[in-house]
Amino acid sequence: MAGKPILHYFNGRGRMECIRWLLAAAGVEFEEEFIEKPEDLDKLKNDGSLMFQQVPMVEIDGMKLVQTRAILNYIATKYNLYGKDMKERALIDMYSEGVADLGEMIMHLPLCPPAEKDAKLTLIREKTTNRYLPAFENVLKSHGQDYLVGNKLSRADIHLVELLYYVEELDPSLLANFPLLKALKARVSNLPAVKKFLQPGSQRKPPTDEKKIEEARNAFKF
Repeated sequence: MAGKPILHYFNGRGRMECIRWLLAAAGVEFEEEFIEKPEDLDKLKNDGSLMFQQVPMVEIDGMKLVQTRAILNYIATKYNLYGKDMKERALIDMYSEGVADLGEMIMHLPLCPPAEKDAKLTLIREKTTNRYLPAFENVLKSHGQDYLVGNKLSRADIHLVELLYYVEELDPSLLANFPLLKALKARVSNLPAVKKFLQPGSQRKPPTDEKKIEEARNAFKF
């Protein structure tokens, strides 16, 4: 029997959190080896574990996978969260990339210089309510089904629901005009594997704060 996947990253959200969410939603238990100091990262680099000398890195099925999208694609394919054919997969990719675009903006917000933070937050709010959430609401409205693609849970739904939690952390009112997205969030959150991941004490990481930023700076020397 294959061992649990091992996730190599610092003890925070960053680019690993979407991988944690996807594994958890698939019902896959995983272990984490946290990078806490530069020497931890140097060790992975020096033993050839990091193809491009960067993390996240996931050990799974005898491989050491890097590059977030490659890792997500593998997990989604392995656990049947990637559609039934090429057309569904193309839609899942398209929706997932849209989620990633807004997610990147939110992820970088804590790193923004204080003088620029208000302007950045205003831009995120505007794009959230006028571009990204209306697009996903319209997808659900167009077919009237429970999930984004093929009326079946896919990685696109999981990534989107993760994003909706981040949007709510910024400003709960941003979801007010999107009833279908709120329903999707509730539906996915109540799936047993996801519900477990959302409970206190799980491997889900809290919002990024100054302490987490400092830990990341120390680990990655930036």
